[in-house]
Amino acid sequence: MLSKRGPDDSGVWTEGGVGLGHRRLAILDVTQAGHQPMVSPDGRHVIVFNGEIYNFLALRRELAGTVDTWSSSSDTEVVLAAYAKWGHDCVSRFHGMFAFAIWDRWEKVLFAARDRMGVKPFYYHGSAAYFSFASRPRALFGLANLRRDIDEEALRLYLESGYVPAPYAIQKAVRKLPPAHYLLVDQKGVRLERYWDFRSIKPETSWNDRPEEELLDELDQLVCRSVQSRLISDVPLGAFLSGGIDSSLVAGIMTRVLSHRVKTFTIGFYEKDYDESRHAQNVAEYLGTDHHCETLRVDDLVGLLPDFQKEYDEPFFDSSAFPVMAVSRLARKHVTVSLSGDGGDELFGGYHYYQIAEKLRHFFRLPGFVRAGVASLVGTLPQHRFRLLSRALREPDASSAFAFSRSIAKDFGHVLHRDVVDRTKSMRQMFSEASAAFPADLHPGEQGMRLDALYTLPDDYLQKVDVASMLFSLESRDPLLDQDLVEWAMKLPLEWKLRGGTSKYLLRKLAYRYVPRQILDRPKQGFGVPIDLWLRGPLRSWAEERLHDKGLFSKLPLDQDVVLALWEMHSLGRRNVHPLLWAILMFLNFFDAYGSDAAA
Repeated sequence: MLSKRGPDDSGVWTEGGVGLGHRRLAILDVTQAGHQPMVSPDGRHVIVFNGEIYNFLALRRELAGTVDTWSSSSDTEVVLAAYAKWGHDCVSRFHGMFAFAIWDRWEKVLFAARDRMGVKPFYYHGSAAYFSFASRPRALFGLANLRRDIDEEALRLYLESGYVPAPYAIQKAVRKLPPAHYLLVDQKGVRLERYWDFRSIKPETSWNDRPEEELLDELDQLVCRSVQSRLISDVPLGAFLSGGIDSSLVAGIMTRVLSHRVKTFTIGFYEKDYDESRHAQNVAEYLGTDHHCETLRVDDLVGLLPDFQKEYDEPFFDSSAFPVMAVSRLARKHVTVSLSGDGGDELFGGYHYYQIAEKLRHFFRLPGFVRAGVASLVGTLPQHRFRLLSRALREPDASSAFAFSRSIAKDFGHVLHRDVVDRTKSMRQMFSEASAAFPADLHPGEQGMRLDALYTLPDDYLQKVDVASMLFSLESRDPLLDQDLVEWAMKLPLEWKLRGGTSKYLLRKLAYRYVPRQILDRPKQGFGVPIDLWLRGPLRSWAEERLHDKGLFSKLPLDQDVVLALWEMHSLGRRNVHPLLWAILMFLNFFDAYGSDAAA
């Protein structure tokens, strides 16, 4: 079931009631010396490992006194040796993206860990009698006859956000190991521990007085070091290039560090409203990269729907996965590893939500009756966006208002049965609980960035890229998510991120060191897909068939009448409801394929 994630090799190790299996995408030490599962020299520990440890050579030198000889040049062997020496604390020494599990044959304990920002996935099932884990949930159901009951809490969070946030998974039998956590499985059961936490890092207000060039030099050094560490590979390597700030910065640094021309990749569209390939082309020409662009019609992406439905085996609404799948398919024709610019927006203030949150900062300090009056007044203005703003202003605090602005459900009302709503918690409550760990008096814009880094980034954006790239056996690396850079960004005051209406102020200035301002300065675009038009055009009959299926809805806690009212609103053009409708359709599609015991 996971062969596309690891087409180069496979292995199984079993002993008694324990089994470890692995599919390998060979990046470092592509010989059989890197085969997994890998057993330690003394036979005590057995590991399966997904990802890369970028500082493994430094750790290897540090471990030289405890390891007589190395049998491979892989980072997997270093992880094994690090665990043998430092135990659970080994994860605090790893710089990288990883999900791994180590079985201690002597102590009968399983130790598993996931990287700090959640680049690599880890799904598991744990009960009194049985524990299993995998990179995708479908493999867990392939291993055992687990029940497929839908988790109502996860479903509510999904219908509000478009993704299922850890530790939840859409089915009760499965959980996700959250980023920056490890777990232990022994006779006592399953225990989770957080080993790293950026939530409570305080912005350094004294940095507001530091010279801009000094901060830029520091940031430059951090990003360069992170990019350079991610260039270690025994297979061909390149970069995604959209022509935006983040991907251009990464590609710019790569061109300075590497002695050969960097291969860069983008997808173009014949329809100008969706095409940003010309921006990527301008950056590529300036940097002198070996640039590859495939131009498609936007509707060509509909052809990827079967792959999307199969590979995203948990409900997932983010339609930008389609162009990411297309650019991954293109890149894999030339390289096995590609660097991306993911993380720059969440760390340095790239989304407009953060500026909105900042503009509302003083509003939430007003007395409740004043806020209610202003909200009512704003709601009388004619444009629909003012009615949405009025609704956000009625929230009790900044984090709740941010949750509303990030919601795909907005003011449409609940499509879940009322009793399910009553016994589950909302994304707003989840955000509020997470905000309790933030420093006191943290700016609302900063709160929004941290909430996105905690939830939206790992469970939406990083999952999107991991699944889309691994579908084509391509490894994606994220230099802007190095732990040192994340910690530094958390210390950077908001004034260096949002300034005078400019987003990502300092990171933008750094990018200008590599690519001229006149090439980079343009409105933020991103990978857009016209789901709204698809639902009124090529996917209309498919959507109507799904939404009118009474048998399907009879098995689910969804109000079909409410859903059909939303569909009518959208299909007649009265209001664009496509984010929520697409999320509902993706859930229905998932349930039909994976969700019910009848489908097992």
